[in-house]
Amino acid sequence: MTTNAAAIDSPTIVFRNATRADIDALVALVESAYRGDASKQGWTTEADLLGGRRTGADDIQACIDRPQSVILVAERDAGDGRRQLLACAHVAVEDGAGYFGMFSVNPTLQGGGIGKVVINEAERIVRGDWGLKAMRMTVIDVRDELIAFYERRGYHRTGIKKPFPYGDARFGEPKRDDLRFEILEKAL
Repeated sequence: MTTNAAAIDSPTIVFRNATRADIDALVALVESAYRGDASKQGWTTEADLLGGRRTGADDIQACIDRPQSVILVAERDAGDGRRQLLACAHVAVEDGAGYFGMFSVNPTLQGGGIGKVVINEAERIVRGDWGLKAMRMTVIDVRDELIAFYERRGYHRTGIKKPFPYGDARFGEPKRDDLRFEILEKAL
């Protein structure tokens, strides 16, 4: 894991909602955070559990187009007049609560606090903009380190399990046969 402790200190993170112009960059970010060798630079990799794609342009487009749904983009000034894409997360309204997913931080910046800032902003949107009292997410239940990260942020395991969609390539190509999702929840 590469740690950049100064990642959130300077320059300031700027948030915005993704647009269609961001689709290719967002697919590349999500894939780099979860799949293949690039993902192994960070600690959120699923490369030992799943191969294949993590997301695609169709998924990103659907999230952007869906009502009560945004893909939150975190950027900072790259110093040359351009913005550097740091992280993203899908934030939506589902079943009367906020939903948090597709959370991706550039693997070379993981461990520097960017993820915590993104989660806080997503929770602010759900609580402040949409007036909801809870945030939920689904996590592969064998991802103990990732679940512990969310528990430190106030999420708790609900015990509600959902089957992994084996055979649906949109969710990746499983490398083991014991995968399933668990719903985590936090009161806001």
